[in-house]
Amino acid sequence: MNVQKAVITAAGRGVRLFPVGDTVHKGMLPLQDRDGLVKPVIQIIIEEALDSGISEVCIVCAPGDEEGYRRQLGQLRDNLLEGYSGQAWAQSQATRLDSILNKLSFAVQEEALGYGHAVCCARDFAGEDPFLLLLGDHLYVSHLTGTRCAQQILTLAAQEQCAVAAVNPTREHLVGNYGTISGKRVPGRSGVYALEKIIEKPSISLAESLLQTPGLRAGHYLCFFGMHVLTPGIFPLIEDEMARSREEGKACQLTPALQELARREKYLAMEVQGARYDIGAHYGLLLAQMALGMAGKDREVMLSEIVSLLAESRCVSDPCPEESA
Repeated sequence: MNVQKAVITAAGRGVRLFPVGDTVHKGMLPLQDRDGLVKPVIQIIIEEALDSGISEVCIVCAPGDEEGYRRQLGQLRDNLLEGYSGQAWAQSQATRLDSILNKLSFAVQEEALGYGHAVCCARDFAGEDPFLLLLGDHLYVSHLTGTRCAQQILTLAAQEQCAVAAVNPTREHLVGNYGTISGKRVPGRSGVYALEKIIEKPSISLAESLLQTPGLRAGHYLCFFGMHVLTPGIFPLIEDEMARSREEGKACQLTPALQELARREKYLAMEVQGARYDIGAHYGLLLAQMALGMAGKDREVMLSEIVSLLAESRCVSDPCPEESA
């Protein structure tokens, strides 16, 4: 399975980031990446895909967002060339932005009808090809030097010729935040499971009764990482779910379609060596920035600053000895 396409769902309005989400599109919020350069969030996510071997990227966006993305990314490129003329790093970054713009497509989600509906909006882009699915408000930081998180599941999908869900062992009190799975370990493959059951944001009691996976630490479950390799067979399943959702007057979720895909096709779950950071969560942008800093060229500086911050915070909450003497 040669996966060359990626879909990034980014049609949400960033309501969790109020009030900044009302003035700056969440995809254009700036973070300093591992290479030390400050980039928009959406560029960091796009580069996750491109650096993993993807050649075409489609952003599922809200009406009017395509023009904004193209204009702002183009303006960043032009500003680099004009403001830092003759500097190699600026030329390299401008070339990178130009390459991104050339590989970028958009699909518009006209109405906010759920995550499953957002994915289905990219059907024309995906066609009959498998694709990598990423979230537009999650940043991914690999724990493996030189190997992106997306690259890990793309490699497994190519080897096994099937759909793959990225998962992370997650403490039980957090399962209500994620799609959670159960599965059986695949013999001879560390951290790979044949996916059996999926429940979206289960209660702890439901997870305890239905989602236990043998071999995990006590009190841990396999939760979605926000990253999948999917086959085109997912689209008719989403359309079936959309029809049911319309009848019931609710949003169309992706999880029921994924469960049906696991019933019909080979579908594996893989423990990714890395971490995901939801920028819309409480302190999510801060935690994502710290993680990027710790994983990049400025790691030592970041460590030093964190230690200093912790020391200062301790002195404020508990006066230092020399101050209380």
